[in-house]
Amino acid sequence: MLFEFLILEGAQAGLSWITILKKRENYRKAFDGFRPEKIARYGARDVKRLLADAGIVRNRLKIAATIQNAKALIALREETSFDAYLWSFVGGKPKQNRWRTMAQVPARTTQSDAMSRDLLLRGFKFVGSTICYALMQATGMVNDHLLTCPRHSQLGGAPCRN
Repeated sequence: MLFEFLILEGAQAGLSWITILKKRENYRKAFDGFRPEKIARYGARDVKRLLADAGIVRNRLKIAATIQNAKALIALREETSFDAYLWSFVGGKPKQNRWRTMAQVPARTTQSDAMSRDLLLRGFKFVGSTICYALMQATGMVNDHLLTCPRHSQLGGAPCRN
């Protein structure tokens, strides 16, 4: 699931998130359920198939990045699990932010900068800091719901005290 989120966050770069959400099932079919072992073996024929698939974003660089990311993930899993690796950037538990306005919510943080740098060193592509922070938000690694949002406290944040 985390690999799927990483790929979808990268696919979303430069596009609206709703575009990718509407294509999520198509991505699952096109990329064999996001099974890295299968994707890592994709060749020219698979790339051609994907470039012709109107159900996904047909961007050659993003498709190549998905294949490369599958290979990089397999290598990373020789050291640790992907979830333990990703969660290590927030100390193993969700970071509870206390934002009052949307303007306070950052697009990147020192943690997402560190994650991005390390992923890039490991050969991952389309993993800039903003993409990594979006991944952290989408997977619950950070709670960026505003204090006034009921989901903030439901996700473990302290209740708002006006």
